[in-house]
Amino acid sequence: MADTPASSAKKPATKKPAAPRKAAAPMPATTEAKAKFSKAIDEARAGAAVLGKEAQAKAGAYREQVAAKGADWVEEAKVMAEQARGKAGDLAKDGKARTSDAIAGLGKIVSDNAGTIDEKLGTRYGDYARTAARSMQETAAKIESKDLNELGDDARQFVRKSPGLAVGIAAVVGFFLARLFRGGSSED
Repeated sequence: MADTPASSAKKPATKKPAAPRKAAAPMPATTEAKAKFSKAIDEARAGAAVLGKEAQAKAGAYREQVAAKGADWVEEAKVMAEQARGKAGDLAKDGKARTSDAIAGLGKIVSDNAGTIDEKLGTRYGDYARTAARSMQETAAKIESKDLNELGDDARQFVRKSPGLAVGIAAVVGFFLARLFRGGSSED
């Protein structure tokens, strides 16, 4: 079928203008609606107040728990610190006794070998050995007779009077302790 000129030309569709909408009339504010709204707001405020009080109570309980645990932790730390002080005191007393015994033992060894030194090197060197042995035994007796606080005070005074000598002695003692604990090496 062939298209006819009248059927092939389509007319644009015309739209009808839409009718203007009328603005919705505001709902009349009745006293009943106002009362319901006011009641709803009051209930919301009361609910918020109750929730706020519950939250405050829970937060207070939590703070009390944390404070109680914190107090427990502080008490535990105090107990541990006291135990550490006791253990350190025991170790210091044991170290003092060992040091005194070691110095006295070394003095005895030097004293016992003074005769041999007399024979091999001469009486002058034997006398030096005897003097050193006496000095070591006196030092051991002084260490044994003093308590730890007095020994600490004596050490502080010695370092203040002779810092260079104190550093030298510390270096020599450190060297000997390192050799003692290392046990010597195969390169010696």
